[in-house]
Amino acid sequence: MKKYILFGLSLIISMTAFAGNNYAKYYQGLPKPMPEVVAPTIPDNNVSITECGGVGDGITMNTIAFQKAISKLNKLGGGHLNVPAGIYLTGLISLKDNIDLHIECNAMILLSPDKKDHFKTEDGATDNKPTPGINASNRKNISITGEGTIDGNGKWWRAVKRSKVSDAEWNQFKLLGGTISANGELWYPYNLKNFDNIANSAEAQENMRTHLIRLTSCENVLIQGVTIQNSPKFHIVPQRCNNMIIDGVTVRCPWNAQNGDGIDVGNCSNVLIVNSTIDAGDDGICMKGGAGKAGLENGPCENINIQDNKVYHAHGGFVIGSEFSGGMKNIFVNNNTFSGTDTGLRFKSAIGRGGITESIYISNIYMSDIKDDAIVFETTYFDNHVGAKKQGMAAAMDFVPNFKDIHISNVICRDARNGITAHGEKGMIHDITIANSTIFYTNKAKDIDADCDIKLDNVKLVTYPTR
Repeated sequence: MKKYILFGLSLIISMTAFAGNNYAKYYQGLPKPMPEVVAPTIPDNNVSITECGGVGDGITMNTIAFQKAISKLNKLGGGHLNVPAGIYLTGLISLKDNIDLHIECNAMILLSPDKKDHFKTEDGATDNKPTPGINASNRKNISITGEGTIDGNGKWWRAVKRSKVSDAEWNQFKLLGGTISANGELWYPYNLKNFDNIANSAEAQENMRTHLIRLTSCENVLIQGVTIQNSPKFHIVPQRCNNMIIDGVTVRCPWNAQNGDGIDVGNCSNVLIVNSTIDAGDDGICMKGGAGKAGLENGPCENINIQDNKVYHAHGGFVIGSEFSGGMKNIFVNNNTFSGTDTGLRFKSAIGRGGITESIYISNIYMSDIKDDAIVFETTYFDNHVGAKKQGMAAAMDFVPNFKDIHISNVICRDARNGITAHGEKGMIHDITIANSTIFYTNKAKDIDADCDIKLDNVKLVTYPTR
C-alpha cells in the first residue's frame, strides 16, 4: 500500500511542478521590456494511456489509444495524459485544449515508420500530405512535459547524401531497399523493402517530409523536460503561437540529417526558450517569419527571450532566416553556448523572403570549434535542400532583407575559421554593432562587403594557428 501512496505523491508532484515555475528572473534587466510569459493551467484530471488500451511493447500500434485518452480528457475539460515507461508505437497525436501530454521517465513515444500512418483522416477523406506526428491547431493551454522521449523515426523519411556518410553507413541504407539517384549522390527511402510509398516518385515523396511537433495558432503552450529526436524534418515548430515556453528540452538527431532543425519559431509572439540542449542536423535555434506576402500578413516574431541554452552540432547556433518577411522585433539572446556548430550567430536571407529586424540584442555568447564563421550576415542565401535548384537573382526587388538594429556584445569565440562575415547590397545590412568581444580565427578576421555597415567597438580578432 505504501508504495502506491508514494507513487501517487510523485505523480502529483510531477504533474503540478511546471504550474508553479517562476520565469520572472528571465525578464529582469532586459534591454527593452517584453511581456512575461506564463505557464498554461491544466485541470487536475489524470488519464493513463494504458487505461485506454495503450501498450508500451514497441510493437502494438497506439494511435487509437491516444485518440481515446485525449477524447476522455477533453470530455472532462482537460487534464494530464500520462505515458508510463515503455515504447509506444503510434501514428498521429492531435492535442486539444487544456491537455498535458506527460511522458514519464523511460517512456518513449515512437512515431510509426510506415508513412501511411501519418495522414489525418476526417469524414472518410484523407489529407494529401502527411501531418506532423504531434500536432495542435488553434488550441489553448497545452503542454508536453516529463522526462521521456519523443522519437520521430526520421531515418525512414529522410534522403541521405552520399558525401555525408561512410561506406559502411551507405551500405546499411541500401540494405533497407530504397532508391539511389542517377548520379549516385543520394539515397531516397523510396521503394523500401518493408513499407509502401506515398508518392509516385522519390523526389515527390521527399517533398512530403513533415515536422515532428508542429503547433499552429496556439496560445499558452509549455514544452518542458522531454527529449525530442530523429524528426523526419524540423523537430519543434511553433507557428503563429502566443505565450509559449520551451524549458529544459533536449533536441537531437544525426549531424547529417537533412533539414534536421532543432527549434524553429515562426511568426510567434511572447516566447521563452531556456535551459535547453540542441544537437541537430541543421539550424539550432532559428527564428522564421515566412516568405513574401504570406509572411508579412502573419506578422513578426516578437518578444522572444532566449537564455541559458547549449547548441552542439548545428548549421547555426542562433539563426534568423532565411525567410522573415513578417519581420523580427524585440529579441533577446543571452548566456548561450555554441560548441561544434558550423556557424555561431547566423543571419541569412534573400530577395523575396526578407523583412525588417528591430531591437535585436545578443550578449554573453560563448563559442568553440566553429567550422566556418563566428558571426555571419548573408543576403543571397540559397536553401540547398535535397533536389533544390539554385535560382538566379530575383528580378523584382520585393521583400528585400533589411538586417538592422542588431546589437551583439560580449562574445567569446575560440577557434572559428572566419571571424565576422557580411555579404549584401547597400541597405541590406546596416546599423549593426558588435562590442566587447574576442574571436580567435584561422582564416580571415573580417570579410565584410563595402556596402555593409557594421560598427566594431573593442572587438579583438586574433589569429589562431591553422588547424
